[in-house]
This record gives sequence, C-alpha cells and structure tokens, in this order.
Amino acid sequence: MKIEKPTEADKEFFLSLVPDGVDVKPMFGNLAAFVNGNMFMGLFGADVGLRLNENDRNRLRAETGAADFGPEGRPMKEYVSIPRGWRNEAHRADPWIELALAHVGAMPPKVKKPKK
Repeated sequence: MKIEKPTEADKEFFLSLVPDGVDVKPMFGNLAAFVNGNMFMGLFGADVGLRLNENDRNRLRAETGAADFGPEGRPMKEYVSIPRGWRNEAHRADPWIELALAHVGAMPPKVKKPKK
C-alpha cells in the first residue's frame, strides 16, 4: 500500500483548517486532528478528509470534487475528502469541519491501551 506524502503547502493548508483546541499529530508521514483521542480530520497526500455521519458523508460526496479519503483501493469508510478546488475557497470547508468535530466529539473518549 502506497502512503502518499503531503507537501509543505498541503500541511500548511490542513493546519489552516484545524479548529483551535484540538490535537494535531503526525500519522504515517501525514497529519491528523483529534478530539477526545478520536481522529475527526486527516491529511493524506494533498487530500483533507473528514469523519462524518452517513447523511453528512452523502451530502459532502454530492459536492463536485469530493472523493473517498485514504489509500487508493482502501479508503477510510467513514471519511470523505473535501474537494481540492476548495483550497482557493477554504471557508467552504468550515461547516463540514464543524460537523465532523461535533460528530466525533460526541463519541466516547478513546481509551489508551496499557503498554505491555
């Protein structure tokens, strides 16, 4: 499985979208944003993906340019990539990011597994 690497511009764009007060961590050479230990937003190569409920995923997929998120042939099932064309209109992603943050923020906090 090929893990796409983001450019510095991709990382800067992702970070410009991340709401205040959430954790950002590197993941497999990319970046991810977390609330209560659960990922709600990720960067995979040049793509920014959001974890949404089924209804919101379907609505976002209806936007021109939205796509599956993750490795080719193995997309992350609860995530949708925002259209790349929104880079010049980043404000269009804001309501979707808010939905992802609320959706994942309502989940139980992730419990860290004890080290062996």
